[in-house]
Amino acid sequence: MYILPKPQSISIYDEDFYLTYDLQIIISMNCDLKVYDYASILKEDIQKNTGFSLSITKGKKKKDSIYITKDKSLKAQAYKLTIKKEEVIIAGGSKKGILYGIQTLRQIITQEGAVLPFLKIEDYPDVENRGFYHDAARGRIPTLEYLKKFADKLSYYKINQLQLYIEHSFLFEDFSEVWRDDTPLTASEIIELDQYCSDLNIDLIPSIASFGHLYKVLSTKSYEHLCELEDASEEEFSFLSRMQHHTIDASNPESLKFIKKMISEFMPLFSSDYFNICSDETFDLGKGRSKELAAEIGTQQMYIDFLNELAEFLLANNKTPMFWGDIISKFPERINDLPAESICLNWGYAPEQREHETKVLAEAGATQYLCPGVGGWNQLINLIESSYKNITLMCDYAQKYDAIGILNTDWGDFGHINHPEFSITGMIYGAAFSWNNNKIAFKEINRKISLLEYQDHSELFVSIIADLTLQNVFGWEIAVRFQEMNKLNRKDERVENYFADFDYSAVEKANKNINIKVNELYQLLNSMSVEKRKLLKPYLVAARGMSLLNNISLLINSYEYHNSSTDIDPVKMASELEYWLHDYHKVWLSVSKESEFYRIRDVIIWYADYLRDLSK
Repeated sequence: MYILPKPQSISIYDEDFYLTYDLQIIISMNCDLKVYDYASILKEDIQKNTGFSLSITKGKKKKDSIYITKDKSLKAQAYKLTIKKEEVIIAGGSKKGILYGIQTLRQIITQEGAVLPFLKIEDYPDVENRGFYHDAARGRIPTLEYLKKFADKLSYYKINQLQLYIEHSFLFEDFSEVWRDDTPLTASEIIELDQYCSDLNIDLIPSIASFGHLYKVLSTKSYEHLCELEDASEEEFSFLSRMQHHTIDASNPESLKFIKKMISEFMPLFSSDYFNICSDETFDLGKGRSKELAAEIGTQQMYIDFLNELAEFLLANNKTPMFWGDIISKFPERINDLPAESICLNWGYAPEQREHETKVLAEAGATQYLCPGVGGWNQLINLIESSYKNITLMCDYAQKYDAIGILNTDWGDFGHINHPEFSITGMIYGAAFSWNNNKIAFKEINRKISLLEYQDHSELFVSIIADLTLQNVFGWEIAVRFQEMNKLNRKDERVENYFADFDYSAVEKANKNINIKVNELYQLLNSMSVEKRKLLKPYLVAARGMSLLNNISLLINSYEYHNSSTDIDPVKMASELEYWLHDYHKVWLSVSKESEFYRIRDVIIWYADYLRDLSK
């Protein structure tokens, strides 16, 4: 029997409790009204797994029941779950702890059905704030239906915070230029999601770009004058440029007014006491319109001053400011120039992520969240093992340096090519190790996730995916860089170096391995529940995309760099790519609005045309 996150203490005994069809779920009179909703979640799950529809009532504990009660001796998020002769008792320090106890019982019933082992669990989180960060700006804007289902899953694994990254993808008033070619989230959708998350004890924290990463805003006719670099709106779209530029001009007083207006419109939609103003990767600061101010006071001071203004504005509106820590970590002593309430979101995504930034920020007195990543950006399928190493390491640093939170991130660089559901495994890693930092080995936790999340009784699903993602030889980022290098007629050393070191045999080997792993996924269908089998298609479509991109690299190498030859027909490859795009689009729409799919479509169409030109 598996439970994730792993409880702090569990004892299992060699006797069984029978969850009979006439059992009652009894809510103690000392419980919050909201506990009825949690009991209803449990009732629904019991019916799904056993066929029994149990009644829910309120009153005193009695035999042959599931008894839910509040225990004032426990901390708010702590719970005790006891299964013994004739009764199941869930006791929580608050409604939060009660919900976590119910989620643990749900995991047990999913595996054990109506015959449950006698056990005693005493559980609580190592880290109070356990969050997930989803990019809803640079490619995909998820549907409200998907976001609600995702919130259910976050709650199931005891995550208690969610942030959606917004640059332009909210329907701001008076900003129609910004979202006119998109399918933005609306105020009513945000309010509805906020309420839905709140009902699950998940704090939906607002997050918008306010300094760097303002491509669509600063490329409009109305706001281009606020961009640090002049003539930015005249440039043809580039995924690479979007990542590297479009910092707001900190020397222009209008910039602060503009950002404060965005915050003022966005802030009231959320019940959270926090607000993330991001302010990361301000690469262009002091290089353009603010060059004169930079020469006078320096870019450090410019950054601190701008961030301070926004932080004070949030505090005046009773919101605790959060911001990304990549800039301040370069001069950590300046953390004390920001309001003491500020929370620094210290990110790092390498599998061997160094400790330095966490250490210097902690020594400078920063209040920190540690922010690892699920390894999905620029990948058709997330980097499973890399994300495991990164997340476990960052959770270690969080414990060592007394971070107050873990915020596990899922970015959408270069169009958010990866299917959002591919991040679930990484999300569970973050949930598991932020709740209980006692390590679970990579292969072991993958077996547990395969059974618990994907209901794969062979327990092989995650390990197959982890192997599959390693076959990505010509990845999405290098494919985009090659396209933009040719389309925009510019040099790209990473592309040149890639093909200078090109290994023809590695691509052939990778595609053979992709075929092996795809066959293993098909064979796995019989081991998975019927409900979960639908999750396979997105992986199969993504695997096909990986294989096609790998083959395209063979053609590029052969025709452009002449390092080897191939018998692949480029015209046939172009047609296969277009059929793949059709399948990929359907998968995209299963969880996302149309959003910026057109940008991915344009890259694929460019490649199809390029391949046909090769045959001439």
